[in-house]
Amino acid sequence: MTQAEYTKKRKSKKRKKIVLAVCIALLVVVLGGVGAAFAYINTINANLNEGVDDDLRDALVDTKYAGDPFYMLLMGTDGSEERSESAEYAGDQFRSDSMILARIDPQSKQVTMVSLHRDTLIDMGTNGKQKLNAAHSIGGAAYTIEVVSKFAGVPISHYAEIDFDGFKEAVDALGGVEVDVPMEINDEDAGGHLDAGLQTLNGDQALILCRARHAYDAYGDGDRYRAANQRLVLSAVAKKILSSDPITMANTIQALSKYITTDFNVTDIVSLASSMKGLNTDTGIYSAMEPTTSKLVNGTWYEYVNEKEWQTMMQRVDQGLPPTTEDEIDEKSGTVLASTGDKAGATSNTSSTTTATRSGKVAVKNGANIDGAAATAATKIEKLGYTTETGNASSSFSTTVVVYSNDSQKEAAEEIVKQIGNGVATKNDGRYTFSTDFLVVIGSDWK
Repeated sequence: MTQAEYTKKRKSKKRKKIVLAVCIALLVVVLGGVGAAFAYINTINANLNEGVDDDLRDALVDTKYAGDPFYMLLMGTDGSEERSESAEYAGDQFRSDSMILARIDPQSKQVTMVSLHRDTLIDMGTNGKQKLNAAHSIGGAAYTIEVVSKFAGVPISHYAEIDFDGFKEAVDALGGVEVDVPMEINDEDAGGHLDAGLQTLNGDQALILCRARHAYDAYGDGDRYRAANQRLVLSAVAKKILSSDPITMANTIQALSKYITTDFNVTDIVSLASSMKGLNTDTGIYSAMEPTTSKLVNGTWYEYVNEKEWQTMMQRVDQGLPPTTEDEIDEKSGTVLASTGDKAGATSNTSSTTTATRSGKVAVKNGANIDGAAATAATKIEKLGYTTETGNASSSFSTTVVVYSNDSQKEAAEEIVKQIGNGVATKNDGRYTFSTDFLVVIGSDWK
């Protein structure tokens, strides 16, 4: 039995589970205009925090400084008003079948989303080895946060989850979202049909795109394609919100509050929204999926994490870099499976969209005391083909420098200057100590 046949066969009362977690990331891109919603602030806060208990709050880790990057777990459950009132699902503890671990950096105006495969086999200690999506049914949001934090090796400061209804309501409150659907979707299990191409999707249509798995049975792991499409919809929703008027934004927040459970309150949202103002949704959103290998064990498909790749991915994410070194685009379906924030790459149906022409390693040091500067520069440099390492300089610099060791490297150093947008190429006269091919030190002139 193939994985596609197994997936199709696995029909049960849980079948219509869907990741709607991507829509929770709206919380980080609502950039103002919430004044109209303040009249409902008490109701909205009550809605947002319903179900948030001490165990959940204890599982979250406080961000040390305001404005520092933090991690947020975004969870989509298969709950909805219709399902909650159904006798078939009475008493169910809904599973979070898909999750996104998001790193949010207000200083650098960057959001990184890493989708976690619901079938990842996780050692849950006394609960044994379980698929990741079982954590929510075992111990709710608090236990899921604990499991994901340990698995990813990062502290989680905030969480949110949403159900079917919340997704549709949010998209409809925005008047629909414009999405370039990679390929034609025909998936009754996901809700029906979608044409390929650029179009404005309403809530139901956007939900089809976010739910579709079996439309990709001929291409590979349907969950991976579905997660990629959810991130595509997120970008479209974020872009629409950025251009929305205050009333539309207020309506969206109010709609979301009825279907979201989160530790955030309205004041938190406004503060975060203000700090995220200026986010470029074309270049400031990175995305990928946890690297796994599928295995059929005793008639059940599991995803086994590729440990080395996973560690490398999370190290990059923690440094503020894209999860992958280049965009990954499926040539057959046109689906963007991983994005480095390269706008050109996100619209190209090629397997590699970087302009890599160089090789070697570049050390990037922050000598400007500007949060995220080294990571931002490193991301740009990697597009040339280099690998990078980041850190802080031992002293402050007023001017950004790209240091090279011999005359043959001058042209490449000048190319790096052009790529990062400012600075000067400087031949090492003995003042700089580094073991990489080039040293970049970010100065206070950084833009």
